[in-house]
Amino acid sequence: MKLHDSTYSGHCHRVRLMCGLLGLDLELAPVDTKAMAHKSPGYLKLNPFGQVPVLEDGDVVLRDSNAIILYLGERYDTRHAFLPADPVARAHVYEWLATAAGPLYLGPARARAITAWGRPGDLAEAHRQAEILFTVMNGHLASRSWLVGDGPTLADVACYTYTAVADEGGADVTKYPHVSAWLSRVEALKGFVPMPHLPKG
Repeated sequence: MKLHDSTYSGHCHRVRLMCGLLGLDLELAPVDTKAMAHKSPGYLKLNPFGQVPVLEDGDVVLRDSNAIILYLGERYDTRHAFLPADPVARAHVYEWLATAAGPLYLGPARARAITAWGRPGDLAEAHRQAEILFTVMNGHLASRSWLVGDGPTLADVACYTYTAVADEGGADVTKYPHVSAWLSRVEALKGFVPMPHLPKG
């Protein structure tokens, strides 16, 4: 199994984390995004959108981090722990996957991209979106340990990545104690793979 990977991408980390939690061997194929390797003709054959990550698992080629972790859960999690078989619980997992692709991306992830890489965007609006998201998450986690059910699921995997490094975009997660405690629970899981912080300076 090969992951076309960029070290500091939260989308790529999402897949590395999922593989770690499932105990799957993963070959990393670094993609030099600074050199625009993700826009090369060869890479565009894997992902015509020119984005990381891309997973190759035998003849299966998948783009989009949420699609990839869904595939890994369906194919390799025989206990159905990370993607529950119960339709209601599964629907709640899908809700949080949508949150990861929406509010998490529009808030903490975008703020980090603007701050760290000088990407275009409204930083104040990204911070506002982050505050809305973390307020909702903090309330949700006030009476539970995990985003869905009694144990970690794909919801936690998808939402961990950019939350863990929100400070790199100027969003302060420490103001949300239940979110901070949840981050620590994810980090204590067997097979946890840390999200690298950007080098300073």
